[in-house]
Amino acid sequence: RADGSVVLVGNFEVDVEHQQRIGHLFGPLPPEMRNDTAFMDRIHCYLPGWDLPKLNPGLFTEHFGLVSDFLSECFTQLRNGSRVSVLQGRVFWGGALSGRDLNAVNKTVSGLLKLLHPDAGAPVSDADLEWAVRLALEVRRRVKEQQKRIGAAEFRNTHFSYTMGAEGVEKFVATSELQSQSSIGDEPLECGQIWTLSPGGQDEHPGLFRLEVTEGPGSGVRVLNNPVPAAFKESIRYAEQNLYARSQQLVGDRDPRAHEFSVQLRGFDAARSGAKTAVAALIALSSALLKKSVRGGLVVVGEVTLGGIIEPIHNAVTLAELAVEKGAKSLLLPVACRRQLFDLSDEMATKLDIEFYQDGRDALLKALVD
Repeated sequence: RADGSVVLVGNFEVDVEHQQRIGHLFGPLPPEMRNDTAFMDRIHCYLPGWDLPKLNPGLFTEHFGLVSDFLSECFTQLRNGSRVSVLQGRVFWGGALSGRDLNAVNKTVSGLLKLLHPDAGAPVSDADLEWAVRLALEVRRRVKEQQKRIGAAEFRNTHFSYTMGAEGVEKFVATSELQSQSSIGDEPLECGQIWTLSPGGQDEHPGLFRLEVTEGPGSGVRVLNNPVPAAFKESIRYAEQNLYARSQQLVGDRDPRAHEFSVQLRGFDAARSGAKTAVAALIALSSALLKKSVRGGLVVVGEVTLGGIIEPIHNAVTLAELAVEKGAKSLLLPVACRRQLFDLSDEMATKLDIEFYQDGRDALLKALVD
């Protein structure tokens, strides 16, 4: 590569999901190196074959093209310089990035920027820089995830993140094979997004939902679902009024009345009402305003009244079992549910980290990424 670091282009004969079930992405390598974690740690970039598009015949030339000797000399010349200085003051890395990971990402960003801008004096736009940063974090994280799969870095935090500019928002980067649109993964969500379980009711079973909130100039809260389920509309109203009434406790000096919030409710079960999800809605609204992400693997349960009182939940055990089924690692419940969970089976209790909250502010503090 242009910066002289190591890149591995990965491909194998089976589909990605099956390969992940039977082993890891380095499985096709010779036995001497496929499980060598020291060897893996020196790979700066794993570029998956399934991400590479087929070559378009229109890219080929009918005359004498760019010969390999000349291209090799170009790369050799590019190795003499570095573009890492472009990152200074513009990109800030998250706490999970250090050591060889930081070195690998810096070199990958440098190599990508050299290919985009061979002239060392050419300005690099924020869009080009962020593209290189996200790609570098993704391809390095893919290496780290395979190490975790064979037990080498079981407790290592691989939630790679970055912030563009001193006033930017921290963004987390996941690899495509880790992301799931229909179950709770352990990836931190984008600001304003949260998983929640509706406890259901007389005519509806409990169900999993994801709330997605964005904010902008204006005022009020607008639900994008059409039609808006009546029960969810009520929960959103409770969340909105609690945000206004307790803004100092929740979002400090930010004024929520000076922002317009757009809310979308996405259901992943037969349940459709989104009933009794006001606490999750309050967290999502606050998360969007604070520009802070909710912890990965977390699902929140609870309803808060207009007066700020947390309503009781009567089927906490059922909700805990559903959270495990949906892939949650942590469940945030009203503290009044504590005694109900004595009836939770030992098997379920060992699969789920259950936390309790007293009020909306307590729930927000426990839900956000530290």
